[in-house]
Amino acid sequence: MKALVYHGPGRKSLDERPMPKLMSATDAIVRVTRTTICGTDLHILKGDVSTCEPGRILGHEGVGVIEQVGAAVSTFKPGDHVLISCITSCGKCDYCRRGMYSHCTTGGWILGNRIDGTQAEYVRIPHAETSLYPIPAGADEEALVMLSDILPTGFECGVLNGKVQPGSTVAIVGSGPIGLAALLTAQFYAPAQIIMIDRDANRLEVARTFGATACVNNSSGDPVAEIMNLTGNVGVDCAIEAVGVPASFELCESIIAPGGTIANVGVHGVKVDLHMECLWDRNISITTRLVDTVSTPMLLKTVRSGRLEAGKLITHRFGLNDVIKAYDTFAQAADTHALKVIIEA
Repeated sequence: MKALVYHGPGRKSLDERPMPKLMSATDAIVRVTRTTICGTDLHILKGDVSTCEPGRILGHEGVGVIEQVGAAVSTFKPGDHVLISCITSCGKCDYCRRGMYSHCTTGGWILGNRIDGTQAEYVRIPHAETSLYPIPAGADEEALVMLSDILPTGFECGVLNGKVQPGSTVAIVGSGPIGLAALLTAQFYAPAQIIMIDRDANRLEVARTFGATACVNNSSGDPVAEIMNLTGNVGVDCAIEAVGVPASFELCESIIAPGGTIANVGVHGVKVDLHMECLWDRNISITTRLVDTVSTPMLLKTVRSGRLEAGKLITHRFGLNDVIKAYDTFAQAADTHALKVIIEA
Protein backbone atom coordinates (compact mmCIF):
# COMPACT_ATOMS: atom_id res chain seq x y z
CA MET A 1 0.00 0.00 0.00
CA LYS A 2 1.00 3.63 -0.37
CA ALA A 3 1.86 5.57 2.81
CA LEU A 4 3.48 8.87 3.85
CA VAL A 5 6.58 7.91 5.85
CA TYR A 6 8.66 10.03 8.22
CA HIS A 7 12.42 9.54 7.71
CA GLY A 8 13.75 11.92 10.35
CA PRO A 9 13.64 15.70 10.83
CA GLY A 10 12.82 17.45 7.56
CA ARG A 11 12.49 14.20 5.57
CA LYS A 12 9.37 12.40 4.38
CA SER A 13 8.28 10.45 1.30
CA LEU A 14 5.38 8.54 -0.21
CA ASP A 15 6.49 4.91 0.00
CA GLU A 16 5.18 1.43 -0.64
CA ARG A 17 4.62 -0.31 2.68
CA PRO A 18 3.16 -3.71 3.65
CA MET A 19 -0.53 -3.87 4.48
CA PRO A 20 -1.16 -3.76 8.24
CA LYS A 21 -2.24 -6.98 9.93
CA LEU A 22 -4.30 -7.69 13.03
CA MET A 23 -1.98 -7.98 16.03
CA SER A 24 -4.59 -8.38 18.75
CA ALA A 25 -8.16 -9.67 19.03
CA THR A 26 -9.27 -6.09 19.81
CA ASP A 27 -7.77 -4.60 16.61
CA ALA A 28 -9.47 -3.49 13.43
CA ILE A 29 -8.01 -2.80 10.00
CA VAL A 30 -9.57 0.28 8.38
CA ARG A 31 -9.39 1.24 4.72
CA VAL A 32 -8.77 4.97 4.95
CA THR A 33 -10.97 7.00 2.62
CA ARG A 34 -10.05 10.49 3.84
CA THR A 35 -7.34 11.81 6.11
CA THR A 36 -5.71 15.16 6.78
CA ILE A 37 -2.52 16.84 8.02
CA CYS A 38 -2.20 18.29 11.51
CA GLY A 39 0.10 20.97 12.84
CA THR A 40 1.48 18.22 15.09
CA ASP A 41 2.70 16.41 11.97
CA LEU A 42 4.71 19.54 11.15
CA HIS A 43 6.12 19.51 14.69
CA ILE A 44 7.20 15.88 14.12
CA LEU A 45 8.95 16.88 10.90
CA LYS A 46 10.75 19.65 12.80
CA GLY A 47 12.05 17.03 15.26
CA ASP A 48 9.95 18.30 18.17
CA VAL A 49 8.35 14.89 18.97
CA SER A 50 11.05 12.49 20.13
CA THR A 51 8.65 9.54 20.49
CA CYS A 52 8.08 9.45 16.72
CA GLU A 53 10.92 7.50 15.16
CA PRO A 54 12.11 7.42 11.54
CA GLY A 55 10.19 4.89 9.46
CA ARG A 56 6.84 5.79 11.01
CA ILE A 57 3.75 6.30 8.83
CA LEU A 58 2.36 9.68 9.90
CA GLY A 59 -1.23 10.80 10.51
CA HIS A 60 -3.72 10.46 13.35
CA GLU A 61 -6.97 11.67 11.76
CA GLY A 62 -9.39 10.26 9.24
CA VAL A 63 -12.49 8.35 8.27
CA GLY A 64 -12.73 5.02 6.52
CA VAL A 65 -14.38 1.65 6.10
CA ILE A 66 -13.76 -1.40 8.28
CA GLU A 67 -11.81 -4.01 6.31
CA GLN A 68 -11.23 -6.60 9.03
CA VAL A 69 -11.85 -6.97 12.76
CA GLY A 70 -10.30 -9.07 15.48
CA ALA A 71 -12.18 -11.86 17.24
CA ALA A 72 -13.00 -9.69 20.27
CA VAL A 73 -14.55 -6.84 18.25
CA SER A 74 -18.35 -7.16 18.26
CA THR A 75 -19.63 -3.60 17.69
CA PHE A 76 -18.05 -3.17 14.24
CA LYS A 77 -18.00 -5.38 11.17
CA PRO A 78 -16.40 -5.20 7.72
CA GLY A 79 -18.09 -2.56 5.59
CA ASP A 80 -18.95 -0.21 8.47
CA HIS A 81 -18.03 3.44 7.96
CA VAL A 82 -16.10 4.81 10.93
CA LEU A 83 -14.51 7.95 12.33
CA ILE A 84 -10.96 7.34 13.56
CA SER A 85 -10.16 9.07 16.84
CA CYS A 86 -6.69 10.60 17.20
CA ILE A 87 -6.64 9.04 20.68
CA THR A 88 -6.59 5.28 21.19
CA SER A 89 -8.18 4.10 24.44
CA CYS A 90 -8.61 0.71 26.06
CA GLY A 91 -11.49 1.94 28.24
CA LYS A 92 -10.28 -0.21 31.13
CA CYS A 93 -7.08 1.22 32.63
CA ASP A 94 -7.07 3.70 35.51
CA TYR A 95 -6.59 6.71 33.24
CA CYS A 96 -9.40 5.66 30.89
CA ARG A 97 -11.74 5.14 33.84
CA ARG A 98 -10.96 8.73 34.88
CA GLY A 99 -11.76 9.99 31.38
CA MET A 100 -8.09 10.69 30.59
CA TYR A 101 -8.01 8.62 27.41
CA SER A 102 -4.97 10.54 26.19
CA HIS A 103 -2.95 8.81 28.92
CA CYS A 104 -4.29 5.29 28.32
CA THR A 105 -1.55 2.91 29.41
CA THR A 106 -1.78 0.93 26.15
CA GLY A 107 -3.00 3.73 23.91
CA GLY A 108 -3.21 7.51 24.05
CA TRP A 109 -1.74 9.44 21.14
CA ILE A 110 0.00 6.54 19.42
CA LEU A 111 -1.31 6.79 15.83
CA GLY A 112 1.31 8.39 13.63
CA ASN A 113 3.56 8.68 16.67
CA ARG A 114 4.41 5.36 18.33
CA ILE A 115 2.60 3.18 15.76
CA ASP A 116 1.83 3.65 12.07
CA GLY A 117 -0.85 6.20 11.32
CA THR A 118 -3.60 7.18 8.93
CA GLN A 119 -1.80 8.88 6.03
CA ALA A 120 -1.95 5.59 4.14
CA GLU A 121 -4.40 3.40 2.30
CA TYR A 122 -4.94 1.19 5.37
CA VAL A 123 -4.34 1.54 9.11
CA ARG A 124 -4.46 -0.79 12.11
CA ILE A 125 -6.55 0.58 14.98
CA PRO A 126 -5.89 -0.98 18.42
CA HIS A 127 -8.77 -1.10 20.92
CA ALA A 128 -11.14 -0.63 18.00
CA GLU A 129 -14.38 -0.71 20.00
CA THR A 130 -13.34 2.31 22.09
CA SER A 131 -11.21 4.13 19.49
CA LEU A 132 -13.60 4.25 16.52
CA TYR A 133 -17.01 5.90 16.15
CA PRO A 134 -19.74 4.71 13.78
CA ILE A 135 -20.63 7.20 11.05
CA PRO A 136 -24.38 7.52 10.48
CA ALA A 137 -25.67 6.93 6.97
CA GLY A 138 -25.81 10.11 4.90
CA ALA A 139 -23.27 12.01 7.03
CA ASP A 140 -20.76 14.35 5.40
CA GLU A 141 -17.69 12.19 5.94
CA GLU A 142 -15.31 14.88 4.72
CA ALA A 143 -16.52 17.26 7.42
CA LEU A 144 -16.32 14.51 10.03
CA VAL A 145 -12.55 14.27 9.54
CA MET A 146 -12.45 17.49 11.58
CA LEU A 147 -13.79 15.47 14.54
CA SER A 148 -10.78 13.17 14.66
CA ASP A 149 -8.66 15.80 16.37
CA ILE A 150 -8.94 19.57 15.86
CA LEU A 151 -12.51 20.15 17.03
CA PRO A 152 -12.20 18.03 20.21
CA THR A 153 -8.76 19.54 20.81
CA GLY A 154 -9.91 23.14 20.43
CA PHE A 155 -12.95 22.45 22.59
CA GLU A 156 -11.44 20.35 25.38
CA CYS A 157 -7.95 21.83 25.69
CA GLY A 158 -9.03 25.38 24.93
CA VAL A 159 -12.68 26.07 25.70
CA LEU A 160 -13.31 23.61 28.55
CA ASN A 161 -9.92 24.00 30.21
CA GLY A 162 -10.14 27.77 29.73
CA LYS A 163 -13.48 27.86 31.59
CA VAL A 164 -15.22 29.91 28.90
CA GLN A 165 -18.53 31.16 30.30
CA PRO A 166 -21.45 33.33 29.16
CA GLY A 167 -20.38 36.97 29.15
CA SER A 168 -16.67 36.21 29.54
CA THR A 169 -13.86 37.65 27.45
CA VAL A 170 -11.74 35.22 25.44
CA ALA A 171 -8.52 35.74 23.48
CA ILE A 172 -7.26 33.01 21.16
CA VAL A 173 -3.61 33.39 20.19
CA GLY A 174 -3.24 31.69 16.81
CA SER A 175 -5.86 31.61 14.06
CA GLY A 176 -4.76 28.37 12.50
CA PRO A 177 -7.05 25.32 12.37
CA ILE A 178 -6.84 24.64 16.13
CA GLY A 179 -7.43 28.28 17.04
CA LEU A 180 -10.39 28.43 14.66
CA ALA A 181 -11.77 25.20 16.14
CA ALA A 182 -11.58 26.83 19.58
CA LEU A 183 -13.33 29.89 18.15
CA LEU A 184 -16.19 27.82 16.71
CA THR A 185 -16.73 25.80 19.89
CA ALA A 186 -16.27 28.72 22.31
CA GLN A 187 -19.49 30.13 20.87
CA PHE A 188 -21.39 27.25 22.53
CA TYR A 189 -21.02 29.30 25.76
CA ALA A 190 -21.89 32.80 24.47
CA PRO A 191 -18.82 34.76 25.63
CA ALA A 192 -19.16 38.53 25.30
CA GLN A 193 -15.92 38.86 23.33
CA ILE A 194 -13.74 36.48 21.33
CA ILE A 195 -10.54 38.21 20.24
CA MET A 196 -8.40 36.42 17.65
CA ILE A 197 -4.67 37.17 17.45
CA ASP A 198 -2.45 36.18 14.53
CA ARG A 199 0.22 37.47 12.16
CA ASP A 200 -1.69 36.35 9.05
CA ALA A 201 -4.27 38.86 7.79
CA ASN A 202 -6.09 36.21 5.74
CA ARG A 203 -6.57 33.92 8.74
CA LEU A 204 -7.84 36.84 10.79
CA GLU A 205 -10.38 37.61 8.08
CA VAL A 206 -11.50 33.98 8.16
CA ALA A 207 -11.77 34.22 11.96
CA ARG A 208 -14.01 37.25 11.59
CA THR A 209 -16.36 35.31 9.32
CA PHE A 210 -16.32 32.43 11.86
CA GLY A 211 -17.60 34.71 14.65
CA ALA A 212 -14.65 36.59 16.15
CA THR A 213 -15.74 39.89 17.68
CA ALA A 214 -12.31 41.48 17.17
CA CYS A 215 -9.06 40.60 15.41
CA VAL A 216 -5.55 41.74 16.32
CA ASN A 217 -2.64 41.42 13.88
CA ASN A 218 0.48 41.02 16.01
CA SER A 219 2.91 41.30 13.09
CA SER A 220 3.18 45.01 13.86
CA GLY A 221 2.19 47.38 16.63
CA ASP A 222 1.58 46.39 20.25
CA PRO A 223 -0.93 43.52 20.56
CA VAL A 224 -1.00 43.79 24.38
CA ALA A 225 -2.01 47.45 24.19
CA GLU A 226 -4.70 46.66 21.61
CA ILE A 227 -6.18 43.90 23.75
CA MET A 228 -6.09 46.03 26.87
CA ASN A 229 -7.91 48.75 24.95
CA LEU A 230 -10.55 46.22 23.85
CA THR A 231 -11.07 45.01 27.43
CA GLY A 232 -11.14 48.30 29.32
CA ASN A 233 -7.53 47.82 30.44
CA VAL A 234 -8.52 44.68 32.37
CA GLY A 235 -7.32 41.81 30.17
CA VAL A 236 -9.14 38.63 29.20
CA ASP A 237 -10.80 36.01 31.37
CA CYS A 238 -9.49 33.23 29.15
CA ALA A 239 -6.37 33.21 26.98
CA ILE A 240 -6.06 30.18 24.71
CA GLU A 241 -2.56 29.50 23.37
CA ALA A 242 -2.97 27.72 20.02
CA VAL A 243 0.45 28.05 18.37
CA GLY A 244 3.10 26.29 20.45
CA VAL A 245 5.95 28.83 20.48
CA PRO A 246 7.34 30.83 23.43
CA ALA A 247 6.18 34.22 22.11
CA SER A 248 2.54 33.15 21.91
CA PHE A 249 2.51 31.74 25.45
CA GLU A 250 4.20 34.84 26.82
CA LEU A 251 1.59 36.98 25.06
CA CYS A 252 -1.08 35.03 26.96
CA GLU A 253 0.75 35.82 30.20
CA SER A 254 0.69 39.52 29.33
CA ILE A 255 -3.06 39.76 28.57
CA ILE A 256 -4.64 37.55 31.23
CA ALA A 257 -6.91 39.32 33.71
CA PRO A 258 -6.79 38.69 37.47
CA GLY A 259 -8.57 35.41 38.17
CA GLY A 260 -8.28 34.35 34.54
CA THR A 261 -7.15 31.10 32.94
CA ILE A 262 -4.42 30.48 30.41
CA ALA A 263 -5.31 27.32 28.49
CA ASN A 264 -2.35 25.93 26.60
CA VAL A 265 -3.20 23.94 23.47
CA GLY A 266 -0.05 24.31 21.36
CA VAL A 267 2.67 21.65 21.07
CA HIS A 268 5.84 23.19 22.52
CA GLY A 269 9.23 21.99 21.38
CA VAL A 270 11.36 24.40 23.42
CA LYS A 271 11.16 25.91 26.91
CA VAL A 272 8.85 28.82 27.69
CA ASP A 273 9.48 31.43 30.38
CA LEU A 274 6.88 31.73 33.13
CA HIS A 275 6.96 35.31 34.36
CA MET A 276 6.14 34.74 38.00
CA GLU A 277 7.49 38.19 38.83
CA CYS A 278 4.36 39.52 37.09
CA LEU A 279 1.88 36.74 37.80
CA TRP A 280 2.47 35.67 41.41
CA ASP A 281 -0.40 37.79 42.78
CA ARG A 282 -2.83 37.55 39.86
CA ASN A 283 -4.88 34.53 41.01
CA ILE A 284 -4.57 32.98 37.56
CA SER A 285 -4.70 29.34 36.51
CA ILE A 286 -2.62 27.71 33.79
CA THR A 287 -3.85 24.48 32.22
CA THR A 288 -2.21 21.98 29.92
CA ARG A 289 -3.84 19.02 28.24
CA LEU A 290 -3.60 16.47 25.51
CA VAL A 291 -7.04 15.98 24.00
CA ASP A 292 -8.98 13.08 25.52
CA THR A 293 -11.74 13.05 22.86
CA VAL A 294 -14.40 12.68 25.56
CA SER A 295 -16.40 15.30 23.68
CA THR A 296 -16.40 13.52 20.32
CA PRO A 297 -19.92 12.01 20.63
CA MET A 298 -21.38 15.42 21.53
CA LEU A 299 -19.50 17.18 18.74
CA LEU A 300 -20.63 14.52 16.28
CA LYS A 301 -24.23 15.38 17.13
CA THR A 302 -23.64 19.12 16.72
CA VAL A 303 -22.04 18.60 13.31
CA ARG A 304 -24.84 16.25 12.21
CA SER A 305 -27.47 18.81 13.29
CA GLY A 306 -25.75 21.64 11.42
CA ARG A 307 -25.08 23.64 14.60
CA LEU A 308 -21.34 23.23 14.09
CA GLU A 309 -20.15 23.73 10.50
CA ALA A 310 -16.99 21.64 10.56
CA GLY A 311 -16.64 21.67 6.77
CA LYS A 312 -15.81 25.39 6.85
CA LEU A 313 -12.33 24.48 8.06
CA ILE A 314 -11.49 22.62 4.82
CA THR A 315 -9.79 24.68 2.10
CA HIS A 316 -7.83 22.24 -0.10
CA ARG A 317 -8.23 18.67 -1.39
CA PHE A 318 -5.63 16.22 -2.69
CA GLY A 319 -5.28 12.57 -3.60
CA LEU A 320 -2.84 10.40 -1.64
CA ASN A 321 -0.47 10.42 -4.62
CA ASP A 322 -0.15 14.18 -4.11
CA VAL A 323 0.42 14.03 -0.34
CA ILE A 324 3.82 15.74 -0.60
CA LYS A 325 2.15 18.64 -2.41
CA ALA A 326 -0.52 18.63 0.31
CA TYR A 327 2.19 18.97 2.98
CA ASP A 328 3.81 21.84 1.10
CA THR A 329 0.45 23.58 0.77
CA PHE A 330 -0.35 23.13 4.46
CA ALA A 331 3.11 24.19 5.64
CA GLN A 332 3.05 27.34 3.48
CA ALA A 333 -0.35 28.48 4.69
CA ALA A 334 0.61 32.16 4.68
CA ASP A 335 0.97 31.94 0.90
CA THR A 336 -1.62 29.25 0.08
CA HIS A 337 -4.29 30.38 2.60
CA ALA A 338 -4.66 26.74 3.63
CA LEU A 339 -6.56 25.73 6.75
CA LYS A 340 -7.28 22.00 6.72
CA VAL A 341 -6.41 19.89 3.69
CA ILE A 342 -8.29 16.71 2.87
CA ILE A 343 -6.34 13.78 1.43
CA GLU A 344 -8.41 11.13 -0.32
CA ALA A 345 -6.79 7.72 -0.17
